[in-house]
Amino acid sequence: MKIRPAIINDKEKILEFQLNLAMETENLELDRKTVLNGINSVINDSSKGKYFVAENDKDIIACLMITPEWSDWRCAWMIWLQSVYVVPEYRNKGVFKTLYNYIKDIVQNNIDYKGIRLYVDNSNKSAAEVYRKVGMCGEHYSVWEWIK
Repeated sequence: MKIRPAIINDKEKILEFQLNLAMETENLELDRKTVLNGINSVINDSSKGKYFVAENDKDIIACLMITPEWSDWRCAWMIWLQSVYVVPEYRNKGVFKTLYNYIKDIVQNNIDYKGIRLYVDNSNKSAAEVYRKVGMCGEHYSVWEWIK
């Protein structure tokens, strides 16, 4: 398995993953054009975030997006993991762990970064267990939101 930054040619696979993710985790059908525009926006402007993909024999089997958040408490950047998706037949095979460790290495080797965060839908117990297994903790904060 190889982890690499996503390129523009990966956008259709990332789109497929994001549409599947919303349906699988929240039974939500997203607007294809809106999501594709969002993906293109990230790929074309790294200040918004960066996608990474996992490949197995040249097939993309997973992706995630990282987005930065400035922490005044830490005077450093926190990295948010978002849009995490692993193709079903590759789940429970260490794919997320490999992606996570790739990002964790970036954070550990850059003094501008202080940590990694993510949010998970409360009903997605299997994802929460995966995150616990890689050493993340969900005990300190809850993410609350309002969306227009």
